[in-house]
Amino acid sequence: MDTKTNRFAHVFFGEDSVAKQSNPAYFLTKLAAKFDNNGESLNLLSTLIMSNLPKSFEETIEQAKAATLTSLEMGCGRVLVELCFPEIALKAQNLASTFAQVFAEEYGSGLKVIFPDTGAAALAKRDWGEVPFKVTDIGSSRNPIANKVGEDDQLFLVVCPSSVEVAQVEQLCNLAGDRPVVMLIPQLEDVSVVGIGYAARQLRERFISTLESAYYIRPYEGAMVWRSYPSGWEVYLEQEDGEYELISTEAQKPLGEYLERLLIGAAEPEDGSGEGGSTKIKKTGLLGGLQNFLKALSN
Repeated sequence: MDTKTNRFAHVFFGEDSVAKQSNPAYFLTKLAAKFDNNGESLNLLSTLIMSNLPKSFEETIEQAKAATLTSLEMGCGRVLVELCFPEIALKAQNLASTFAQVFAEEYGSGLKVIFPDTGAAALAKRDWGEVPFKVTDIGSSRNPIANKVGEDDQLFLVVCPSSVEVAQVEQLCNLAGDRPVVMLIPQLEDVSVVGIGYAARQLRERFISTLESAYYIRPYEGAMVWRSYPSGWEVYLEQEDGEYELISTEAQKPLGEYLERLLIGAAEPEDGSGEGGSTKIKKTGLLGGLQNFLKALSN
């Protein structure tokens, strides 16, 4: 825990409890209780503690694990871990192993890791060998997801579910009841598959809107959108020195034209002179500095 977090731990929990608060999930949960879960106060404090963008892929994963644990500690039951990098799906098995080890410490054989198909599940079983948790696939028409859920299951980790599996994922969440479901690098709302009509709107209202993003990071050209539960959605703009400046904190995920307006408004000076300290936003979609993350992914 860094100096700033230690200072908060000392003020709110006392000298003897500083060491005990080294788990970010436990720390923020207790901090929230101190403020009676007041949204504004909690958002401010969580931003002070957890607002730094990751400097490496390894730090990204550590942030994602901490935010996921925090969301579960605070009662979120349907949790998303969204790492929006192009090649991230190639690392799905490695990421699943990393997160499974975290959950296995508490849940043991009560943890069930679910892959989108039988091939991926079989490959993970082969590569992982003997593990203290269960590994399976999300089911099919011949072997539905209902057959994959047991009474002794306590937490479900769903790996890289796509919009093709959205019906099974929704059914899993319903079958899970109050048992948590964590979706790792999901791609549930692919408009090309789900569609944009009435059925897609029903799906969003009925299911996708009930999911909580515990961790989200998406790089753009000259910008970054980042969220670590329980903070708001933070929008950063890349500066000429390569550092990122926080330009906005949003209550909801900033998307589409709204996000574009935020970025362009922050990048261009009000007098229209074209002279400013921020990088111009380009509409190409991916951050130039993304190479650093992709390089880390290949390691």
